[in-house]
Amino acid sequence: MGIKIREVETADFDQWLPLWEGYNAFYKRVGPDAVPADVTRMTWARFFDSYEPVNALVAEREGRLLGLAHYLFHRHTAMAGPICYLQDLFTNEQARGQGVGGALINGVYDRARAAGSTRVYWQTHETNAVAQRLYDKVAERSGFIVYRKTI
Repeated sequence: MGIKIREVETADFDQWLPLWEGYNAFYKRVGPDAVPADVTRMTWARFFDSYEPVNALVAEREGRLLGLAHYLFHRHTAMAGPICYLQDLFTNEQARGQGVGGALINGVYDRARAAGSTRVYWQTHETNAVAQRLYDKVAERSGFIVYRKTI
């Protein structure tokens, strides 16, 4: 059977949580950098709050969730319409190389078009070479370098 990309549903929590935890572990959000349980619960609740700009898609095959994509829309100073930020993208290890990541990205592209957005962007760690091979096929590198400061 094929991969189905769909909006996350409240009944998905038990399958979404291991994917979320896998994503956080991949980016070494463990120990003192771990995402607190109350932030995880708040993130989950935001997906179902119509006042929140945070959205979630999941990839499903035969009733089993294989991956997730979290994205949000925001304003941009050089565009009239919204811009879409693909914040989190993750597939479980067993599903990698099977088109799940690309399908999730295309699902975000579809939602962005429907919302009137003309751009989707995201970041990845410079060491994530496997993901970059996919990203180089489905998007263009912007050339921008990200700076941040914890305050």
